Amino acid sequence: MRETETYEIEITSPLGPLRIVGSAQAVESIDWNLDRASVTTDTADSCPLLDECARQLQAYFDERLTAFDLPVAPAGTNFQQRVWQRLMAIPFGQTLSYGQLAETLQPPTSPRAIGNAVGRNPISIVLPCHRVVGSRGDLTGFAGGLDRKEWLLTHEGAILC
Repeated sequence: MRETETYEIEITSPLGPLRIVGSAQAVESIDWNLDRASVTTDTADSCPLLDECARQLQAYFDERLTAFDLPVAPAGTNFQQRVWQRLMAIPFGQTLSYGQLAETLQPPTSPRAIGNAVGRNPISIVLPCHRVVGSRGDLTGFAGGLDRKEWLLTHEGAILC
């Protein structure tokens, strides 16, 4: 295994297939593999880090994990990186509105800019963009679909409007 090589595995989850992509150093993306009817874990093109990511995701879905401990390297602009870093600070089972998230950045920015950055989050679940909601607590925008966002928040015990 070379350290600069990119690997990928596909896993099943309670919400459908997920594709995990990364290197030996960091997870680069977790996306909803919506184009496939069924997927099984394939470690032929994997590495220990992606296998660990799959194990942690399974523990999360099995209610045995509330915080991920994985190196991540999402590709994005400096602004997106700052927003994604803030996502990791939203505690398990809690939500934050786009406006509240905007206020945590220095300097504060617009909720719309936050929404655009959150919407481009390439590492679903681990960078918990599902914990960002509308100003009234309503579920808005999620790459995996609002039904999955609701499932994730309910799974975490978040109070939904």
